[in-house]
Amino acid sequence: MKRFHVQGRTLAMIAVLAPLLILFVYVALRSGPMAPVPVTVTTVEDHAIQPALFGIGTVESRYTYRIGPTLAGRVKRLDVDVGDTVRAGQVLGEMDPVDLDDRVAALDAALKRAAAQVVAAEAQIRDAEARKTYAGTQAHRYKELLQARTVSEESLDAKQQEQQVSEAGLASAQANLEAARQERTRIGAELAALTKQRANLRLIAPADGLVVTRDAEPGTTVVAGQPVIEAVDPGSLWINVRFDQASASGLRAGLPGHIVLRSQGGQDVAGRVLRVEPLADSVTEEILAKVAFDSVPEPLPPIGELAEVTVALPARPTGSTLPNACVLRVNGHLGVWRIEDGTLRFSPVTVGARDLDGRIQILDGLKPHDRVVVHSRRALTARDRIQIADHLYGEPR
Repeated sequence: MKRFHVQGRTLAMIAVLAPLLILFVYVALRSGPMAPVPVTVTTVEDHAIQPALFGIGTVESRYTYRIGPTLAGRVKRLDVDVGDTVRAGQVLGEMDPVDLDDRVAALDAALKRAAAQVVAAEAQIRDAEARKTYAGTQAHRYKELLQARTVSEESLDAKQQEQQVSEAGLASAQANLEAARQERTRIGAELAALTKQRANLRLIAPADGLVVTRDAEPGTTVVAGQPVIEAVDPGSLWINVRFDQASASGLRAGLPGHIVLRSQGGQDVAGRVLRVEPLADSVTEEILAKVAFDSVPEPLPPIGELAEVTVALPARPTGSTLPNACVLRVNGHLGVWRIEDGTLRFSPVTVGARDLDGRIQILDGLKPHDRVVVHSRRALTARDRIQIADHLYGEPR
């Protein structure tokens, strides 16, 4: 009796545990870690890729003029303000000359005095030449009289000495004239330099432009070379844009582009690549390029405004393509999860150009109409079972 009682209890426990075990296995296979992974799939299709580059840049001016004094001083007046349009040669303001006007007047008077000294030295030369001519004539006459025995040798020596003195006087007068001329040249050069310094106190626009900043106000003391006014050429605006190096194959000058200015409410502005900079940014791994406007937009965008630039690259021939999301890097290899006979296989692929619609060229590794996983609920492995779904929760339809 006791034996039958134990067997009954065992059978009762088995009857209770068996359904629970079956339920556990069912749940594990359907919704637990052993459950199939929901995935969405696509097939390899032939498409023509129209690659394009997208980058962010800032509005800059190719020609920027920073106008300031060449000497330290104090700003006396400014005749323009931010936003004013200026013409080449227009006076924008002036620095305080302090004592420059007095120094110019002093040098002008010194130059006139040097000119008078030159005139006096020239007169001295004429006088010395006349004395030399007279002394030479007298010496020659006394020499003839000595031959006629009408004068003594002492008289002839005196006349010859007078001739030598007159020659020395002429040489001294010529040296004085040269010194006076050199002094006049020196003072003239100093006056010209000081006059240029005085003229440089006027802040003059070097070209037509638009005033964008006033870095100093009247009464402010600035150092030599410090800009007081900054102006730009509105017709030379361009976008200093950065593109990802990995996608920039084929980028060159002359390619068309579309510029979206944030101040224009998202409106496209036509442009073109003016040049690709020979120096890239090694830190951000970006290529720098200058994209110019086909026509200057109205109203004029602020300097430094952020802009979005899309550049169309040359079209690629029709070939096998997939959505970008299909391509993954697993264990250092680039590839896709391919579905073959209901099982997963990781297939390494060689990719080509991408477009802004989210498709990428598959150059090698797949055949047309191969089924490939696009999205999965979690990271996949070759041992996972999959369940194909039309849409995953949280994925845009």
